Amino acid sequence: MNCLGSVFSFISKDAVNKIQILVNHLNSENGAHYVTVQSMVKYELDNQLVDLTKRGSFPESGCRTLLRLHRALRWLELFLERLQTSTEDSKTTVMCSEAYNESLSQHHAWIIRKAAGTAFWALSGRATFFDVMNVGSPEQVVAILGDALPLISEVYQVTEDLYAQNNILE
Repeated sequence: MNCLGSVFSFISKDAVNKIQILVNHLNSENGAHYVTVQSMVKYELDNQLVDLTKRGSFPESGCRTLLRLHRALRWLELFLERLQTSTEDSKTTVMCSEAYNESLSQHHAWIIRKAAGTAFWALSGRATFFDVMNVGSPEQVVAILGDALPLISEVYQVTEDLYAQNNILE
């Protein structure tokens, strides 16, 4: 994703930082509780390590951190769906903005939404995205996206259901 421009390198860096928080939990003395998403949720809820008051407590909670990655995954899923079904003249800027507006924007403050909207205008075109993926022709990229999207969707849905069951989607 870093090759796709500054917007994506920022997103990628943020994702790597969040993944490192989860790895740190896994490598901690309580790491056995972080082996699966299910065990992490149970452990953090049982030990009141999840901020259910929305006051910003527990900034490095595994549940809170994964929730942010989960939301970003939804944006990525929506963007890649649009990319897969797009035509040569489709605008990545529009696809990315629409995906953002349907997913992440509702969780961001006004200033972040405006900055994201502005940054999307700097996105490369569809052909550049496909070239950077380095998997072959546009038809091959579309096929690979077709294989990947159901898996992304499944991961998203499993996490969504678990978080909904435990009332921690917010």
